[in-house]
Amino acid sequence: MTATAQVPRALTTSSVRRPRPKQAFRADIQGLRAVAVAAVLLFHLWPDEISGGFVGVDVFFVISGFLITSHLYANPPHDRHDLAAFWSRRVRRLLPASLLVLTVTIVATRLVAPETQWATTAAEVIAAALYVENWQLARTSVDYLAAENAASPVQHFWSMSVEEQFYLMWPVLILVLVALARRTGRAQAAMVGGGLAVVVAASLAFSVYATATEPAGAYFITPTRIWELGVGALLALGTAAWPRRGRFPLSMTGRTVLAWLGLAAIVLTTLMYTDRTPFPGWQASVPVLGTAAVIAALAPPTAGSPVRLLAVRPVQFLGDISYSVYLWHWPLVILVPYVTGQLGWLEKSAILVSTILLGWASKVYVEDRFRFAVQGASALRSFQVAALAMAVVVALGVAQVIEVRQREDAAKADLAQALAAGGACFGAAALAAPRGRCDQSSTGDPVPAPAQAPDDKTEAYERDCFSSAPFQHLKRCEFGDPNGTVSIALVGNSHAGHWLPAVERIAKQKGWKVTTLLASECTTSTTPVVWNAGVKQRGCLRWADRVLRETSSGDFDLIVTSQRNGRPALGFSYADSYPSWLDGYRQVVDGWVRAGTSVVVIHDTATPGATLKSVPDCLAQHPDDYAACSGPRSAWVPRDPLAQAATEATTPRISVVDLNRLLCDKDTCPAVIGGVTVYSDASHLTKTFAGTLAPYLEPALAKAVERVGGR
Repeated sequence: MTATAQVPRALTTSSVRRPRPKQAFRADIQGLRAVAVAAVLLFHLWPDEISGGFVGVDVFFVISGFLITSHLYANPPHDRHDLAAFWSRRVRRLLPASLLVLTVTIVATRLVAPETQWATTAAEVIAAALYVENWQLARTSVDYLAAENAASPVQHFWSMSVEEQFYLMWPVLILVLVALARRTGRAQAAMVGGGLAVVVAASLAFSVYATATEPAGAYFITPTRIWELGVGALLALGTAAWPRRGRFPLSMTGRTVLAWLGLAAIVLTTLMYTDRTPFPGWQASVPVLGTAAVIAALAPPTAGSPVRLLAVRPVQFLGDISYSVYLWHWPLVILVPYVTGQLGWLEKSAILVSTILLGWASKVYVEDRFRFAVQGASALRSFQVAALAMAVVVALGVAQVIEVRQREDAAKADLAQALAAGGACFGAAALAAPRGRCDQSSTGDPVPAPAQAPDDKTEAYERDCFSSAPFQHLKRCEFGDPNGTVSIALVGNSHAGHWLPAVERIAKQKGWKVTTLLASECTTSTTPVVWNAGVKQRGCLRWADRVLRETSSGDFDLIVTSQRNGRPALGFSYADSYPSWLDGYRQVVDGWVRAGTSVVVIHDTATPGATLKSVPDCLAQHPDDYAACSGPRSAWVPRDPLAQAATEATTPRISVVDLNRLLCDKDTCPAVIGGVTVYSDASHLTKTFAGTLAPYLEPALAKAVERVGGR
């Protein structure tokens, strides 16, 4: 993505130091960079049409691996001075533009984005400035609740983080291999090529494994991506002597055909791959090898050659500014809708034009100024300036985090005061009261505040009570009265977990003990659902079976359960999955009936995700009109196959309670009820609001406990 499209004219394999060789410009490589950035840009603007445009990053990886290794192999580093010189050139080439974009982005986010996005963006700006954004995203991508967060405007820095980590370790690896070749007396080319091949093979194997087991995290982490840069590196070694000797394995026609095949592989993947394609894994080999084919072909710019197309002036211009275009496009895609309220064709066209203009200006006035104007600067000076600039960006991020924390402290004080005051119209009581008794204003300061609401979650998260994919363990946590004579199990996924504040409040009043058997996203059902890895699907089914056995053992007086059906049944679309879900829950309910287990099923709650991406974000954007964040009851309240299966049961031991009347009126489901923010995201109840539902859940639980002889 960041190396210039030039390769050394003559490559040496000797151990004698030589000046950096003159470089020949490769129009085909510059054209490939244009293809890559165009694919990424169009994918982010029109993802339905260019569904596989994300492979543009893989094209960049191969190009970077090829160009950087060509330079390193032509004049390999021999000591720390050579390494410092290499790294200082990378610093001058990359950091000025990237740090400028990060600075502008964090300021723009503070000005136009909702308060709910400030802390996340600040944390990612810090990670991006330190070039570890890929690891930050890998960590949050496997966090179920964080997965529902809005994308940050610096998320695209993950790929540059991978490249920077590559630039940090690759010259060291080559230095070691070259030194080893000299010490053992072996051919340098064989030693370097063999060492790099081992790294590539190991990375590819791990990429295939990680993509099959945890694809969300595998997409971002460096070990799954190094092989792509490594393919470019091996290509640089393998083709080093071709131009010098004037010999190529293929004829002129064969090289042209190879280049067309490689370009076709790239284009086809941009059109055929989708977000359902396991990636990177072996699937990434198609665009990777396609890119390698175009570079290896070194096709002549003759009639009928793709190089003729790649060399036209507009394509070369886009390739020349591709780094800055990549930097600027994503912040615009994320931040513009906060200003315009939408991202239609007009806004997308404006982003496209603005990205090109910003890319050009950044290339001319930032990239080139620092890259060429300070060629004589010492490595130490370059590192000092870079460290200072990075420190400034990190300081901006830290300052933003501090401001958010100060606001959170004030919001927590307001929440504590509101909880202490309570009142007959606080939270769910506002909808339970007779019409007109409680003010249903759509303005004011709700608690928790919108920026605090995403963290206002059940204690089950703090105590790590949820089993997570691949669901190898059945986690148990105890709440309520640990010495209680009545034992209750709260069972299900996150939509059971968000009832814990209400269940625990009742348990403490009644002297009951509550044990949680919870899992993130996994339903207590025999129906297999779609996961992004087979190990997760199998693990979820095993977890559900263990839960059924545990809850049918007679160890609990009462099972309280609720489920969110967030994944389609295997072999069905989401819209067509209800009958399959229902069959799976019928089998579970039948198991409870046969075991004589007492069960209370809480009907699934209204889910704003049907119309909103995030309730807290919406509230932060509409501080003077919370009604804008309400939704239609018909869309928000889901059909619940577990509730239907329980209703069909022929025993009074299985009952259903539906409290959606306290989340919605006849037509509308508000985002704020009785001064309380109802949701922490687009699906889950806040801990505060869930607690206000306790008085209305208590009769159903007390009746069920009394039925089994409890107190």
